[in-house]
Amino acid sequence: MTAESPELPLAAAFPEADRAQWQRLVEGVLRKSGVTEASGAAAEDALATDLQDGIRVRPLYTAEDGGGALGHPGFPPFVRAGRPQGGAVSGWDVRQRHTDTDPRRANAAVLADLENGVTSLWLTVGDGGLPVSGLAAALEGVYLDLAAVVLDAGADFAPAAEELLRLHAVSEAPLGEAAGGLGADPLGLLARTGDADALGSRLAAAVGLALRCADEAPGMRALAVDALPYHEAGGSPAEELGTSLATGVAYLRELTGAGLEIDAACRQLEFRYAATADQFLTIAKLRAARRLWARVAEVCGASPAASAQRQHAVTSSVMMTRRDPWVNMLRTTVAGLSAGVGGADAVTVLPFDAALGLSDAFARRIARNTQSVLLEESHLSKVIDPAGGSWYVERLTEELARAGWAWFQEIEGAGGQAAALRSGLIGERLAATWRRRSADLAHRREPITGVSEFPHLGEVPVVREAAPVPAGRGSGGLPRVRRDDAYERLRARSDAHLAATGSRPKVFLAALGPAAAHTARVAFAANLFQAGGIEAVHEPASVDAGSVAEAFVRSGAGVACLCSGDAVYAEQAAAVAAALKSAGASRVHLAGRPGERRAHYVEAGVDSFVFAGCDAVEVLTSALDVMEVA
Repeated sequence: MTAESPELPLAAAFPEADRAQWQRLVEGVLRKSGVTEASGAAAEDALATDLQDGIRVRPLYTAEDGGGALGHPGFPPFVRAGRPQGGAVSGWDVRQRHTDTDPRRANAAVLADLENGVTSLWLTVGDGGLPVSGLAAALEGVYLDLAAVVLDAGADFAPAAEELLRLHAVSEAPLGEAAGGLGADPLGLLARTGDADALGSRLAAAVGLALRCADEAPGMRALAVDALPYHEAGGSPAEELGTSLATGVAYLRELTGAGLEIDAACRQLEFRYAATADQFLTIAKLRAARRLWARVAEVCGASPAASAQRQHAVTSSVMMTRRDPWVNMLRTTVAGLSAGVGGADAVTVLPFDAALGLSDAFARRIARNTQSVLLEESHLSKVIDPAGGSWYVERLTEELARAGWAWFQEIEGAGGQAAALRSGLIGERLAATWRRRSADLAHRREPITGVSEFPHLGEVPVVREAAPVPAGRGSGGLPRVRRDDAYERLRARSDAHLAATGSRPKVFLAALGPAAAHTARVAFAANLFQAGGIEAVHEPASVDAGSVAEAFVRSGAGVACLCSGDAVYAEQAAAVAAALKSAGASRVHLAGRPGERRAHYVEAGVDSFVFAGCDAVEVLTSALDVMEVA
């Protein structure tokens, strides 16, 4: 740009590019890397990634890929934000979860949170949480007109709600100005417990609370539309969306049938979704949820002002690991950021040790400070809809919305949410989704840092007091899963072996040839076996057919794994495998794909082949089995 041409845009100095030109460049890179000889759109497709719900993420998005009509923040279809100002004025609601059953300890934790950045409380009350009679003690010193309280009381939602309303009534703050939520969710309770007999009475009690709130405390929401039971049973993002819509519609039917106007009924609902470390999926899911609910509300006759979905995002418990739990801080940071960018009205960041039991003060401090950094230092809320205009996000929002709507229609066609839960339609669908995801986890196509990738066998366990489990959980309702379940079972076997013998089960890494030939596969094999709690022994640095037997016996290992390049394998693998079997190796693995030499290696004594994309859980399970690790 010069003084003579101040208006000249920077782009004018570069030649115009098109998609075909970019595809030709991709072709060249793929050809050189040996990945594929595809050309044109096929070359681009080679870089695509498949997600759940039939969604395929492409490597490049342009303006042509943008979604449908977005509207403006605070106006239907509310894709961009539920309020015109978004969170730019005061940020989102920082909502901390408390599960301690001791009212005095809970009170200390609650006050510490409120004094250090938390703006509302989410309390587990009743079975598995604070006793209802202890709610007053837990909230002693809390100004209810300044800090909203949201309940999670399960089957005890009615008495817990009555106690919270009583506390509001005796406080100095007028009940008409109260905020928060009573957390009644009879359909969510049905999903968690399978107890269908009490559904009718629980729906009636929830409707009664909603009528009371609409009349006496319009700022308080009586019902929670909680999608977490479906996420925690292994459901996909679209399945979360569809079940939440079906639940919300069921509650609207009950509320309007009891005499509430549709606008008042909509204002009695708060929707709860999981936020994961997949930031783009989380952002798109929250945007799609608002769009879909706006359509539901419109069809039901609600006014635009009442059609905006109130959202509470909670960092996913499914993604939290029990091994190397410190990594959970990173996961929840990304998830919390995604929830804020996605436009959630309230965000709960679970403490990093939540999967281990009751969180300590340090973990709760990190959880709340994570949000403080996002709000106060990163200024994340100062931009309304920061993801808006991203062609990828807009397209992902569109595709998620369509997939979620299709699932919602299927549930409605089956008779609605309650009928779909009773018949097993929802449970079977979620179980099938989890089976597919479990296969990805087992093959490490979906890696878990610190667990299936880069595990640390020498870490000092983080021990917490056990958290109470509600009596109805797991007795017939949807299961609760975690990504690390399969690997946790393997690690538990290793821990038991360590406790019984003083050492972990071992695998001897038989590195063949020079370091340049074996280093990459030694690192791969060590990482793989440590994911199952099997200690990798790599001493000496290199062996051959003459030295491997002595090295194997000295290692104390029960199994062995050959590690080197394909050219070295062709020369040495058969002889080394035979020597290992003669030395007592109960199983011999070979790191890499065998290709045409498979039969030759198997005949020499190789039992299995481990490589990127193999079933790691099956390999590790069989290794522990042959070493007789209980």
